Amino acid sequence: MEMELPNLNVPVKQEIVVHNEGAQGRGGGGGAIVEASGHGTRRTEATVRIEANMLDCPICSSPFKPPVFQCKGGHLACGSCVTKLPWKQCQRCDLGGDFHGCPFVDAFVSSARMKCDHHGCGRQVTYHKLEDHKSACPLAPCRCPVPGCGFEGPPPALPHHLSAVHSMPVHVVQYSKVLQLEVPVSEPRRLLFAEEDGRAFLVVGGSLGLGVPIALSVVCIRAGASPPPHYVAKVWANGPPVANDRTDTVRADIQVTSSKEPGTVAVEELTFLTVPHKLLAGAGPSRTVSLHVRIDKITS
Repeated sequence: MEMELPNLNVPVKQEIVVHNEGAQGRGGGGGAIVEASGHGTRRTEATVRIEANMLDCPICSSPFKPPVFQCKGGHLACGSCVTKLPWKQCQRCDLGGDFHGCPFVDAFVSSARMKCDHHGCGRQVTYHKLEDHKSACPLAPCRCPVPGCGFEGPPPALPHHLSAVHSMPVHVVQYSKVLQLEVPVSEPRRLLFAEEDGRAFLVVGGSLGLGVPIALSVVCIRAGASPPPHYVAKVWANGPPVANDRTDTVRADIQVTSSKEPGTVAVEELTFLTVPHKLLAGAGPSRTVSLHVRIDKITS
């Protein structure tokens, strides 16, 4: 079926409903809306439906982004794929020949928008930037750190889940202020919730061997590719008072790692505070660490 295209010299606002089975049940309607805009002296509106793969390169299946190229036979390819083709010739038709730029498609894919389907986000994002946005979206689903639990939800939902379902202690933390915790060696996980921006942090810990009973770190529960702000944690542990009321202390400065799966972050990705035996209080399974945590928010 042919569709009459609007004059490219007039402003056009188009809502394009892209059929996408993956969107079924997440935002209603069974499709994802993409908006495209133009500029000029007359304003019109139109709604069309296209298959989602029409916005993707047929060679690599990645979303088109400028520059997009077209062969003499009308076949499209992204710039990355054209550079990899033998002699930069079209391999899909008999006409072959060199690819040339396609300004109309460039303009279309530059203005096409699709809504982020993460619960509570709804931001309209340029289609070819959608995956980058979703990998850094502040509401990207994060997984519960408790082994065996399949819960996934936006970071703001995790504190309630961990407290209500797993009885994990939740502590309110204020940036640049010290929070003191008595952390059991047997179960060191503690959730820290910053009311200022709704950010959640998880204190994680375990034995690293080599005679160290416990090593502790802090993980920010959010998408790993998140933009600023970033966070730095100063953590230290005080031992029981010794002669002359002196107290031994160990300290660590931690560039806080962000992760959507805070319970499975690789040890190599974390900086730890290692706490020796003599700094523990109590005995046996009731041993605890007197842990102090200060989280600083870095906005630049």
